[in-house]
Amino acid sequence: ILPNGARILSGSLAHDALGSSTTLSVGHAAYTDSDGTAVALDADEFKASAASTSAQKVDVAATLALGSGIEIDANEDGYPVTVTMGGAAGTGTIELTMLYALD
Repeated sequence: ILPNGARILSGSLAHDALGSSTTLSVGHAAYTDSDGTAVALDADEFKASAASTSAQKVDVAATLALGSGIEIDANEDGYPVTVTMGGAAGTGTIELTMLYALD
């Protein structure tokens, strides 16, 4: 969970070979902004769904369109970043790192 006011700088997603027909995306769960407005989930805010059948490390929040530079507007509960698996069930390790700054 990222704090209110955090500015996303970059991120990376590393994972094992998770199994055939698996995919991963990076986004956020539903949350409430600082004005009390509910914000719907967006499973691919920072990385569109892509195959996770081979072990790899990829950039997330790598472009402006994928959330690089956004400033978090969330209530005291924060901003829940998520990794979502699609396709088939998978096994292995998934590691997400999000770099941010608080100005």
